[in-house]
Amino acid sequence: MTPFACSRCQQTVFFENHQCGNCGARLGFVPGLLRLLAWAPDAAIDAPAEGDSGAPLRPCANSSQYGVCNWMLDAGDPHPLCRSCRLNLTIPDLSQPGHLDRWARVEQAKRRWLYTLLRLGLSPQPKQGPDDALGLGLHILAPQPGAEPVMTGHATGLITLNLDEADDVRREMARAAFGEPWRTLLGHLRHEGAHYLHHRWIAGDAAAADEFRAAFGDERADYGDALMRYHREGPPGDWASRYISAYASAHPHEDWAETCAHWLLVQDAVQTAGAWGLSLHSAAAQADPAQQPLQALPPDQLLLSQWLPVAQFLNAMNRSLGLSDSYPFLLPPAVVHKMGVVARLLGRAAAAGGAPANPANPANAAAPAPTVPDAGATAVPTPSPPSPTITNG
Repeated sequence: MTPFACSRCQQTVFFENHQCGNCGARLGFVPGLLRLLAWAPDAAIDAPAEGDSGAPLRPCANSSQYGVCNWMLDAGDPHPLCRSCRLNLTIPDLSQPGHLDRWARVEQAKRRWLYTLLRLGLSPQPKQGPDDALGLGLHILAPQPGAEPVMTGHATGLITLNLDEADDVRREMARAAFGEPWRTLLGHLRHEGAHYLHHRWIAGDAAAADEFRAAFGDERADYGDALMRYHREGPPGDWASRYISAYASAHPHEDWAETCAHWLLVQDAVQTAGAWGLSLHSAAAQADPAQQPLQALPPDQLLLSQWLPVAQFLNAMNRSLGLSDSYPFLLPPAVVHKMGVVARLLGRAAAAGGAPANPANPANAAAPAPTVPDAGATAVPTPSPPSPTITNG
């Protein structure tokens, strides 16, 4: 993520900012332009020729009503919500203490994830109804006393996210319980979003499915059996030489999701480092990743000559401060190869204009993406028609 400059006073501002701390201008991010624009504190938000279609702009309704969004949409758009917020099918009951703050954190992480996809040339569209298999919808659910647990996961374009993942204390308890090196809200969205990317742009393309299987394995293997075996036996002893995480060894779907999520993480991190001029005397000094399309850099160059020096610096700095490593991962050759496959497959989807893949013939069709990363959970039904204001307790 790059820093931005306030278009009124040129002060550095950031992706999440709603207001410039220097001149007080209101800020709004325009997804079609990937720009953060500024308006005077008392000015109407109306910027002709600056919208996605060259039209005046207005803020997302979730900005004026709840203060949880800073994205803009064309003033003539009949939908009240921006392209990020309109993906929501269910939001938490905001009358409950703490829910508004946690929901705001979810929305912030979701916008960062979508920003990366937009830079890649991939633009998920909201589900148009329960029969829309290619659209994307999110259920952001708060656990209820006495009810079934809310399981974060993906199923046929539906991402379910447990609101407790936006609670730092509860998320850290879950991280420790599962023995994970780290656990973040943005990481959850990248992981579940990776399942969606496979479902939306790869599973229905026979050639892409073949390349996927050559790198990650045959995803038609029984998912439930694979998960039970993983939880019973753990990862193989040599998992660190073949997978980005232990969980990636559970099933090809999870190997893809973990690897794809990590690929998005690395690109975001390299862009951020480049935008701040951090080169560390590596090959990163030869190029400016912040100004290049994410697909422009070969995966091995991005990972080995640009990202690893930054990651090693971050770890060394954390150790100097008495903290755990910021980046507790290895990138063996097998993982670098898989990330290259991720880059190629997503790059082809973007080059095709982000259009949905044609359904493969039944002989080559992929098994449905797993409902959740834990056996036994089910997805929440899609409301019809989709509503951005449905709440759960």
